[in-house]
Amino acid sequence: MTQHESAPEDEPRVNGSANASGGSAPSDSVAAGDATTPAAQWDPLEERREPHPASAPTAAPTAEDPLSAQIDASLAQPDPLALRPRTSSVVLCVVFGVVFLGIAAAVYWLGVHTVDGQSYEDLAIMNFADTMPAWLSFGNLKSGLVIGVSLAFGAAAMLVAAARKRWWLLGQLAVFAAVAFAAAKLLKPLLPRPLLVHVESSVNNSAPSGHTMLAAAAGLMLLAAVPRAWRACAAVLSTVFTSIVGVSVIYDRWHRPVDVVMSVCIAGACMMFTLACTRASGMDRTGSRASSPSVQIAATALITLGLCAIAYGTYVLWQVFPGLQYASAWAAPGACAAATAMVVGFAGLVNGMVLMMRQITAAPLTRLGLIGEPPAPPRKASP
Repeated sequence: MTQHESAPEDEPRVNGSANASGGSAPSDSVAAGDATTPAAQWDPLEERREPHPASAPTAAPTAEDPLSAQIDASLAQPDPLALRPRTSSVVLCVVFGVVFLGIAAAVYWLGVHTVDGQSYEDLAIMNFADTMPAWLSFGNLKSGLVIGVSLAFGAAAMLVAAARKRWWLLGQLAVFAAVAFAAAKLLKPLLPRPLLVHVESSVNNSAPSGHTMLAAAAGLMLLAAVPRAWRACAAVLSTVFTSIVGVSVIYDRWHRPVDVVMSVCIAGACMMFTLACTRASGMDRTGSRASSPSVQIAATALITLGLCAIAYGTYVLWQVFPGLQYASAWAAPGACAAATAMVVGFAGLVNGMVLMMRQITAAPLTRLGLIGEPPAPPRKASP
């Protein structure tokens, strides 16, 4: 037998020896494994399964959200707007008060301490009744009637403030009335009136007008005392009453135009300073605060009317200015028309500004909103 023929016979022998030698090892390992742990069998067809990781336990919150805590702490504190107006509103009241005082001083200086101013005033007061319509006399208002109506307005304002239990407002109105009365009584003998040109009217100082000051102050008191729903009506009533008294005292030659305009501006300045001192019981209650379309419309209309009337009066004065220096007769109608426009214009401007600032200082927006109670849920419609 050759080597190639004997090879197949040698293969089983080799395999058998391999089995003999290799088979003994597994049997030993199995025997050894039986004594401890059975050997793991690997199946290539078995799907590999990954162990599911244990879900980490969620930690219970130990502290509140910082933002929520801050909001809760802020809401727990009393709202400062429930106790006083915004600082910006107070500053505006002071600024407007200073502006009105500045206007009063400028009007007084131009009308009393200049030659053209004295000529204009003399033309207006001496020719007003003969130039303007007779109905502007308003039946030749008597002093007692003006004082009586003004006192009625002031008393009504005090009673309304007391009925609303607005005690701080009641004190504000009392102080305002005292200051306005003192200004009318003290300024008239203190303010000088130099004689710069020959005038037909009295040479004594008559600024400011006491009757106009009384009428303007009484109307502003009523405006500040009434609740939100009546503020617009009170502002219009105050404007009309102040304008009637201001025009009538010029018609009856009691006062010059500068006296009337000066009185209205001083009364407006005193009320602005009064509103700047508004506090808790001088404001509307937080549950009753709401925006007022009537206040917005009335204030806008009065301010616009006032500015337009003042602009018209200024334009007329500019037109007749050449005749003022010589007290020309042709300048008298223009001087009287300008006086009427100025009186009505400043009455509307002052009342409109006070109406606006009274609403701002009395009903500022708080964290609870303008309306105190939340809206009621909708109800089901009945079948």
